[in-house]
Amino acid sequence: MRGRVSILFVLVAAMLWGTTGTAQALAPAGVHPISFGAMRLAIGGLTLFVFIWIQGKISFNNWPKKLLFLAVICMTLYQPFFFTAVSMTGIAVGTVIGIGSAPITAGLLEWIVQKKRPTKQWGIATSVAIIGCLLLFIQKEAVSLNMTGVICAFVAGTSFAGYTLVSKQLIKSHSPNAVVAVVFTLSGMCLLPSLFLFDLTWFLEVNGFVSSLYIGVIATAFAYLLFAKGLMNVSGSTAVTLTLAEPMTAALLGVFLIGETLNWISWIGVFCIFIAIIIISMKPKKLKNDGDVPVTIRKVGG
Repeated sequence: MRGRVSILFVLVAAMLWGTTGTAQALAPAGVHPISFGAMRLAIGGLTLFVFIWIQGKISFNNWPKKLLFLAVICMTLYQPFFFTAVSMTGIAVGTVIGIGSAPITAGLLEWIVQKKRPTKQWGIATSVAIIGCLLLFIQKEAVSLNMTGVICAFVAGTSFAGYTLVSKQLIKSHSPNAVVAVVFTLSGMCLLPSLFLFDLTWFLEVNGFVSSLYIGVIATAFAYLLFAKGLMNVSGSTAVTLTLAEPMTAALLGVFLIGETLNWISWIGVFCIFIAIIIISMKPKKLKNDGDVPVTIRKVGG
């Protein structure tokens, strides 16, 4: 049951991330994506800092400095590289390469660094989900293989995978709330200067303020708190595979709220991602006897 609840936390987090595209579409026209991403991290980091400050759990002492540095760098790089990739290659290529490459990178990093070989179930679920992403976006727009944009997408995917795996190590010695709050506060400070490189008058408009508040408080602060909670009983590679629910959510919101349409190929893609989520969600039940989940992680979750 603990594993299933953790999977639910990760899924809800991914679904909330999937609303960011809709929130950006409802923001004032002409908002630069990097500016919007920096505002997201600034508001999200501030919200998380205030949250743990009220709880009386704020502390910058006794942190493993190398791991904390890696987590902050990964999250700081993810925002601008992903939005840049999307702007240069389009939503289709940027999303498929950026988000789709993250599970593969996470699985390889776990294998190389932690000596934890990916399971067959993870491999099947990840493959089905990535195929689903390809089908979801294959005819959504013209494909633009801008090599710089493709590289940016890979950097974004690797950054998110790295953040996930490092955060999983940090929550062994610190609470998930504290990990997310400290990492996002420091990442927000790193990206703060970029806010002054773009026009910010859009933030003073009602829809600009509301969309920024939503994306920062709900789709970032709250979502990453859930994600960190889920990491306590879900492996890093599995968690990243589950986040492929993000593009599925974004596509469905585009249909039902923005008025976009999906062809039958894209609907097959949605179905594939849904099937992949079911496959990966069955994993914790089988892990009880195979020892794939470290005992230390289970104790933290208890």
